[in-house]
Amino acid sequence: MLYLYLKAFHIIFFTSWFAGLFYLPRIYVNLAMVNDQNTYNHLLTMARKLYRFVTPFMFITVGLGIWMLYLNAGLLKMGWMHVKLTLIGLLIGYHFLCGHYLKKFTINQSTKGHVYYRFFNEFPVLILFAVVILAVTKAF
Repeated sequence: MLYLYLKAFHIIFFTSWFAGLFYLPRIYVNLAMVNDQNTYNHLLTMARKLYRFVTPFMFITVGLGIWMLYLNAGLLKMGWMHVKLTLIGLLIGYHFLCGHYLKKFTINQSTKGHVYYRFFNEFPVLILFAVVILAVTKAF
C-alpha cells in the first residue's frame, strides 16, 4: 500500500514540476522579446518565483522515485528503467539550465533570442512523452 501512495505522490509532484518546466521557458521567450523595462522586471519576477516554486517539486519527485526504486529494486534490472533514469537525468540538467538562463536574465546578459527559447521550451515535452510511454509500456 505504501508503494501505491508513493507512486501517487510521485505522479502529483512530477506533474507539478513539469508544469513549471513548460511555463518557465515561455516566460524566457517573452523576456527575450520585451523592450519595456517595467515589463522585463515583471516577467523576471515571475520567472524567479516560478523557478523557486518548482525546484522543490523536482527534489521531491526524485526522492519519491528513489524511494520507490528502493522498495522495488528489481526495476533497476530492466532496460526501460535505465532509459527512463537517463531521461530524468537530462531533465534535471534542463532544470538547472533553466536556472542558469534565469541568472543571465537577472544580470541582463542573456545572449539567446526568443526563437532559441521557443525551441528550448519543447525539450521537456519530448522527455515527458518518452518517460510516460516507458513507464506505461515498461518496454524499450
